[in-house]
Parts: sequence; C-alpha cells; structure tokens
Amino acid sequence: MVKMVACDLSVLEFWATMTPTTKEVDFEILPFIRVYKDGSVERLEGSPFAPPTPDQDPETGVSSKDITISENPSVSARLYLPKLTDHTQNQKLPILVYFHGGGFCIESAFGSIYHRYLNNLVSQVHVLAISVEYRLAPEHFLPAAYEDSWAALQWVASQSAGNDKEPWLINNGDFGRIFIGGDSAGANIVHNMAMRAGVESLPCGVKILGAYLVHPYFFSSKAYGSESKEGHEKSLPHVVWDFLYPSATGSVDNPMLNPEGPGAPSLTGIGCDRMLVCVAGKDELIKERGVWYFEIMRKSGWKGEIELFEVEEESHIFHIFNIESENAKAMVKRLASFIFK
Repeated sequence: MVKMVACDLSVLEFWATMTPTTKEVDFEILPFIRVYKDGSVERLEGSPFAPPTPDQDPETGVSSKDITISENPSVSARLYLPKLTDHTQNQKLPILVYFHGGGFCIESAFGSIYHRYLNNLVSQVHVLAISVEYRLAPEHFLPAAYEDSWAALQWVASQSAGNDKEPWLINNGDFGRIFIGGDSAGANIVHNMAMRAGVESLPCGVKILGAYLVHPYFFSSKAYGSESKEGHEKSLPHVVWDFLYPSATGSVDNPMLNPEGPGAPSLTGIGCDRMLVCVAGKDELIKERGVWYFEIMRKSGWKGEIELFEVEEESHIFHIFNIESENAKAMVKRLASFIFK
C-alpha cells in the first residue's frame, strides 16, 4: 500500500527555496550583462518592450509600425512617420536610418527608451525614421550587428524602386535626402555603414547625404588624451570590444573600432557628404574619442563637411534618458539644422 502524506503548501515552498539554483558565471560586464557557463545570458540593463503606435502616439502624433527586413538572419525595424497636415501631406520627408546604442549587447529598437526618443525626434525634426533592430552579442558576436545594419540600409535604399514596397517610404520619403544616425555603439555602426557605402553601391543608386554620430564608441590600443596608459587593456571600452568581437583581427585596433588602425581603409572614401559628431563634456569614458574621431576625419583629406557639437555639462547619452532637458532639446535643434541645411 502506498502511504499518502499530507503536506502544507508553505513547507513545499520552503524546500523549493532550498533547492540549489545558482548558476556559475562565465563572464560579466557590470552593470550591463552576465553570461553563465551553461550559455545563458542575463541582461542587467535595458528598457522593456514598447509596442508601436500605428494610430499615432497621443503625445507626439507620430505613427509607428514594425516591419520585417529579413527572416534569416532575423532583422527588423520600427518605422516612424510624423503627423502630416494638409500643408505637409504631399511633402517628401528626409529619411533617417537610426541605430540604437547599448554596447552591441543590450537595448533594442523596440525598447521603451528608444521608442520614446524616436517619437520625440521624429515629431520635432519632421523626418521619416527607420530604427533598426540588429542582433546582439553574445548570442550573435560581431560582425553580426554590422551585417544586419547593412541589410537594413540596403532594404531602405531598395524601396526607392517603388515596386510593391513599403508605402510610408514610397509616399512620404525623399530618397535624395537619406541620413544615418546613432548613439554610442550605434554611432560606431554609423561610421562603418558610411565606410561600406563608400565601397559598395547601395541599391537603385541611392546615396547617403549625411551621418550623425552621438557619443560614438571608438578605441585603440594606444591611449589617447587623458586615458591612462597603465591598465589601458583593462579599461571598459577595451574589455567590451574583446567580449563583443572575439575573432576581430587586431583586437581594439580593428578598423571597425579604430578608424586609423593598421590596415584601415582610407577615410577619404567614406560614403556621405556631411557629418555631425556630438560629444558630452562629462562622458568620461569616450568623450575624447569622439573629438579624436572628429579630428582624424577632418584631417583625412575627405572632401565632405564635418562639424563637432559639444554639450559640456552632460554625460553619456543623456539625451536618450532626459529628452525633456534643455540640452536634449538643443541637440534636437542641432540635428534639425544639420538635416535641413
């Protein structure tokens, strides 16, 4: 006979808490991400998913929707269309292809932080935006994010053919005014997309008019400015890159991160006409690298126009988190003047 034993639920819950569940950590970059030896990944930072608003955002009037660019690999994007009036209904809008930040390993184009930021940006600047959802490390090490971003840029350019394509882009986008922009890791993507566009033609002869880099992520094995020479290889930008791109030739001197590293292609061939580089005075990690990038581009022999915009009293990507601040509003105005120059 089997003896049935009654057990209080609270007792079961107690023993459940006593069951060993701790997983062994393989690698972590605090406070951003933790990778366990069983291959699982825990993202410690990042905003929650925010749905698109196809019937207009109640605060900005901006409409948004999600589209699939590629099934395999998985590449998608969120499109943003500003509120159109009788006066602007038939006007073609500049197109901004945007790449979010997050160190290539956290955040999303569909996260609440970037959804709010793009809603505000599109409303204020009056552009049609495509925010790209690229694959993240460590599930997909670099160069996956670069390949996804290039696929998205190609997809945007291909819409200019107008054959059974995305109606928002066809009806409202000006393919003669395509801009690419991004913050932090996304700004690094911007540089690399512009470089690739200078070598490989985009579909339908589409060109990138301008590139907008906010607090860009660049680095090198040689310390620059106030960066410490001692322990330079243990600094966060160095450690993060080696984690993100373990197969990168030259480590942090890979041309994707160090545009003037060994074997880097000439910057004179970068595929856009104008650039705007933004830095923040209190961005201790990479502010100087933004200035460094501006200087090497300015001295490269590239025939385009480049401008530097600094907000002295702010920190890294402050404009994403504090869109209502006066300095964030000033950045939006600066971007608008850059696009409509």
